Amino acid sequence: MMRAKKSLGQNFLIDKKIITKIVSILELENKNILEIGPGTGNLTEGILSRNPEKVLVIEKDDNLALLLKKKFRDKIEVINKDILKINENLLSDKTLTVFGNLPYNISTEILCKWILNLKEKIWFDSLILMFQKEVADRIISSFNTKNYGRLTILANWRLDIKKICDISPLSFQPQPKIESSVLFFKPKKNFFSLKNSKNLEKITRIFFMHRRKMIKKPYFQLFNENISIASKIGIDLNSRPQNLDFETYFELTKEYENLRS
Repeated sequence: MMRAKKSLGQNFLIDKKIITKIVSILELENKNILEIGPGTGNLTEGILSRNPEKVLVIEKDDNLALLLKKKFRDKIEVINKDILKINENLLSDKTLTVFGNLPYNISTEILCKWILNLKEKIWFDSLILMFQKEVADRIISSFNTKNYGRLTILANWRLDIKKICDISPLSFQPQPKIESSVLFFKPKKNFFSLKNSKNLEKITRIFFMHRRKMIKKPYFQLFNENISIASKIGIDLNSRPQNLDFETYFELTKEYENLRS
């Protein structure tokens, strides 16, 4: 049996009931599928059982990539590369439905990369992704809660998100020390228009650098002590970063862009 590599954050999903639940979230017949981190191919088998048109898998581990090629032959296309070094907008001419048991050590990096690189034409129709439960809780949290932060704001800018289920460590081999969660993401039809997604990343990074402190200092840093913008948006500068909702951060980013245009 192929051994998981801790260095790559590998935990192979082996629970057939969970696999069935995940691949049943959407109708997959005749769809083009992308799977991230397929490991030994257990979820891949479940996906193939739903009769998709094409299945691409991205697997960084050379040994696992070879195993998958031998196991599935021409049923899938194996891309033996690092997902963080791939331009996802060039993966396929067709819109992809994405599944991923994401490596825990880079899961947030993957999601943020995808969000920040979104074009007008979005390369996926849905994301069905597995995270550490604590990371999933941050993604779906509400403002004025301890889990609310940069990841929450970035993810909810372009995506509608709902939680599918939590998964016990017993469903994996080797067993992780924490629970996991599956989240379902769908691109928003209507979203707050910004000139450059990197500006939202910058605003949230600076504000949440000291999340327990008042926002006055990061606000002044970004807006050169100009309090008129805070008054315009209705921001109390004695608030803390988690006290501002999504729309407020989007408005702040827009005002920041206007100052520099």
